[in-house]
Amino acid sequence: MKQRVARMLKAVLRVIGHVLQLALFFAVLAMSWTGATYLTEALYVYTGRPSWDYFADLFNVILGFVFCILFFMVMGLFFRRKEMILLTTIIDAIRRIAKGDFSVKLEYPNRRGDFNKQIVDSINEMAGALGQMEMMRQDFISNVSHEIQSPLTSIGGFARALRNPALPAEQREHYLDIIESESRRLSQMSDNLLKLSSLETDRASMDTRRIRLDRQLKSVILATEPQWLGKGIQVTLEADETEVEAVEDLLGQVWMNLLHNSIKFTPAGGEIAFKLSAGKDFATVTVADTGIGIGQQDLLHIFERFYKADKSRNRAVGGSGLGLSIVKKIAEIHRGEISVHSVPGQGTRFTVRIPYNWK
Repeated sequence: MKQRVARMLKAVLRVIGHVLQLALFFAVLAMSWTGATYLTEALYVYTGRPSWDYFADLFNVILGFVFCILFFMVMGLFFRRKEMILLTTIIDAIRRIAKGDFSVKLEYPNRRGDFNKQIVDSINEMAGALGQMEMMRQDFISNVSHEIQSPLTSIGGFARALRNPALPAEQREHYLDIIESESRRLSQMSDNLLKLSSLETDRASMDTRRIRLDRQLKSVILATEPQWLGKGIQVTLEADETEVEAVEDLLGQVWMNLLHNSIKFTPAGGEIAFKLSAGKDFATVTVADTGIGIGQQDLLHIFERFYKADKSRNRAVGGSGLGLSIVKKIAEIHRGEISVHSVPGQGTRFTVRIPYNWK
């Protein structure tokens, strides 16, 4: 209904525009004819008026048309000059953008429906989007360099310490454990970066099928049983029988990452609760824990790559800050969404909504 009304309004505005253009033409023609009449009357004072009024009126009409044509020619040259200036400005802006200057900002009068205004707005929007992408790229490179440099520094430092022949065997084993742990962290970071890169590819090439979501959640919980039992954490599952069309391995990665996060940040004796409910168009999965929680400021950035709400604690448990970025990307690939609610000291609840159909 709204689209039909919008189309009708556009049609009405188009008709009004044509009527105004036609009215302008006749107005200019009338003024030109009037001007020609005054001019010929002034000339007749010196040359005498023709004996036939028909010739006088015909001359006025011809001269009026000439004035009208001259008027539109002059206006055309004026507007063409303005169009050329605008075109030159646009070309210069595109060249600057091609060279990496995304600070381009073109100015143009705010005229609704003007095609040139749309072009200028599109270029400004493109420059802004490219500028944001460039900032994200630089931040990404900076974060990767920082995250890689830290374990490499640890590995290098402890490797040099191992050269000491007088180093006690117990301390030597401790240093080797640290080197092995940092190497695993580097390997995990590399795998996560590759996974994020692969998720950017065409989703149409991914293999999807109907899966029982309740069974998948149960399998993930059982697969991680040694971790949560080792900390004395109680994990519960409340699930309706639900089928969704999805990439099974990717969707399993979502539940695995969320459960690992909850286990990491839930103290011994805590609880983690999974709940699966079937709605009209979406299956909703919540993962709630009684862990340390996340601050409100950190919640704004929790799904950004390499972001860590508690850097020292996250480093202690081997996190790279990529897990939740992967979770969010997988949810988006499935046309779903993820949200988080948390209160520091009381726990965190992640909510994932997945549509039943892939398309």
